[in-house]
Amino acid sequence: MTQAKGHNHGHGNGHRNERQVGLAALVIGSFMLVEVVGGLLSGSLALLADAGHMLTDFAALSLAWFAFRIARRPADRARTYGFDRVPVLAAFVNGVLLVALCLWIVIEALQRLADPQPILGGPMLAIALLGLLVNIGAFWLLHRAESGNLNIRGAMSHVIGDLLGSVAAIIAACVILWTGWIPIDPLLSLLVAGLILRSAVLLLRDAGHILLEGAPKTLRHDVIADDLLAAVPEVREVHHVHAWSLSQERPLVTLHARIEATAEPEEVIRAIKKRLAARFEIEHSTVEIERHLCADRQAAPAI
Repeated sequence: MTQAKGHNHGHGNGHRNERQVGLAALVIGSFMLVEVVGGLLSGSLALLADAGHMLTDFAALSLAWFAFRIARRPADRARTYGFDRVPVLAAFVNGVLLVALCLWIVIEALQRLADPQPILGGPMLAIALLGLLVNIGAFWLLHRAESGNLNIRGAMSHVIGDLLGSVAAIIAACVILWTGWIPIDPLLSLLVAGLILRSAVLLLRDAGHILLEGAPKTLRHDVIADDLLAAVPEVREVHHVHAWSLSQERPLVTLHARIEATAEPEEVIRAIKKRLAARFEIEHSTVEIERHLCADRQAAPAI
């Protein structure tokens, strides 16, 4: 019963996440063309960089929306765990896109510093202000989704980068209008690239950890073993503990448990699974029961 409730809760979050990401993608994609035209007319790298970021945002948000949609598919014979890993893969791809975007902004900014181009501050300021409002709207849509989800984090990192880009473009436009100092445009673009890069690295680290079957930070094998020894009286030893995640919401554990000779294996298994669910929120676990020597520890036969 507990597992079914958790499963339904995950699907409920998935539907909400999918809807909010889809709406944010429409908002970002619609305004992207306006910024491209504005950046070309005004000559502002900050606007063009923000437009380029919006292009990757639109692609990233579309990918995130598609990933949530795919994740709703049930498990099949070829993918017995289902498609829950797809949003994690999408988050990793979004991190790669963010890094690529940062590199493009840096290259363009260095070229602009070496060869300054004239910039029309008025149109740049107007479009940047409108872009800020659009990005605030997109951020609000994503904020209403499940913010702890990696795929949502990736989408929000893109939109936050857009917000920073719009703020940088507004500041640059004001400086250019008041002082005529054009280098402020590429300099602020470099600052925005640095901030975006930090979010990208964190996203790649977390998504990559799951893709590499890393243990969740909250699930240490020694803590799990010690807890089961204390909570289940019939257990004498816990070993071969492996913990990983299909997604942030679905941790998995396998383990071996040596029990008393008089204990009922089925009852011990139920007690272990109940404890894993209550203490560590693990709804899917595989428990191998042993009475004597572990089969995996026995020496291999001589050839």
